[in-house]
Order: sequence, then structure tokens, then C-alpha cells
Amino acid sequence: MPDDFPPDHLFGLQPRRSKSFRLSTDPFLVEKVRDIVGLYLNPPDNALVLCVDEKSQVQALERTQPVLPMGLGYVERVTHDYYRHGTTTLFAALDIVDGGVISQCKPRHRHQEFLSFLKHLDANIPTDLELHLIADNYATHKHPKVKGWLASHPRFHLHFTPTYSSWLNQVERWFALITQQAIRRGSFRNVRELVGKIDAYVAHYNAHKRPFVWTATADSIFEKLQHICKLINGTQH
Repeated sequence: MPDDFPPDHLFGLQPRRSKSFRLSTDPFLVEKVRDIVGLYLNPPDNALVLCVDEKSQVQALERTQPVLPMGLGYVERVTHDYYRHGTTTLFAALDIVDGGVISQCKPRHRHQEFLSFLKHLDANIPTDLELHLIADNYATHKHPKVKGWLASHPRFHLHFTPTYSSWLNQVERWFALITQQAIRRGSFRNVRELVGKIDAYVAHYNAHKRPFVWTATADSIFEKLQHICKLINGTQH
């Protein structure tokens, strides 16, 4: 390339960027996508649809120097080195209708903690409502003790996403928000400070809550997947 050729960033070009993906191999992919998208586009009456998951190993990182705030011509700067002060696991349930979030922080993310969170939901949501929970295939969500508890609480209905399909669970979008706006930009001297920051963010978020707008139909999703498969097959010849 000639020395006088303008660099890519002058034109906003980023040719080295790429995104990762993985196609689901779930044998019940079609049924699960139609089930979950159906809940998003046509939620049942007298029920709540909650997107549930846990964000594990959230680290309480203390930066070695203060964050330099964003200024005119300067981006926010943080030190690359830090002290580790332990972790917490954030459990969250996102209401797809009003956008509200019910959350709890727990030291670990075993089936015991997930079951405790289910009991928290049960205690804090009116008993006359059915609860449809969208969750991934993590082993703790299918533990025998969790299944036993669910069998004795028939208002709970779990809907599992296909394998490798976390994008189908709307709570993942909320996790991205809290990570960017509260966790990643913070500096915490201990786990208690981290949990306090998370709780404060959730309270503020719920005070200004609004739902994510889901517009994709199951058929449109399958069309995109079919297009991707054609591209993959084309590159293999």
C-alpha cells in the first residue's frame, strides 16, 4: 500500500473486525423457536413471561488508578491493571411486557442458588399469575431437585431455548446493558460494593423501565438461518 494512502480509520473502515457465531444443532430447534417467539409476540393472558438467566463470575475489580472521564476530544480511560476482590453471580428475570427486572446476587451459581431464585420469584409475584420462564439449557436449570420443586409449583412453566441460542433470550440484552453501564466501568474494593452497585442500577432501571421490542417472527428467523446455511455450503465447495 502506498505511504500516502489514507489509513482505514479516516473513512470509518474497520476491515479487521469480525463477529463469531455458532449454529444450533438442537433436534427440536424449530419447535423451541416457535414456542419462545410465540410467547414474545403473543403473551398469554393472566400470566407473566420472564426471561431468566444468571450472569456468573461477575468480578469485583478495583482499578489501580482513578478512571479518567471523557472530555472534548478524549475517550474515557481506565487502567489496564486492577486488584481482584472476589466474584458474585447475578440472577435476573426480565418481564417482557413492561421491561422490569427482578434480580438477586448470590455467591455461586449452582442448582441451589437457582432454586432459591425461583422461590424468590414465587414469593414476590402475585399467586394468581401463571409464570412462563424462558431459560437456557444450563445443567442447574434441569437439576432433579429443581424439576421436583417445579412439579410441586404448577404455575411455573419453563421454556428452554435451543442449544447455542442465547440470542433468543431477551435477558441477555439486559445483561449487556448492566455490564456496559455499571459493572465494566466501575472500581470496587470488595464484593459488597459490587453488589451495591448492581442493586442500585436495577432500582434505577426499574424506575425508568421499558421493554425491548421484539419484532422477528419464527419464519423470518428460519429464513435467515437458511441463508446462513447456504453461505456456509457455498464456502465449502
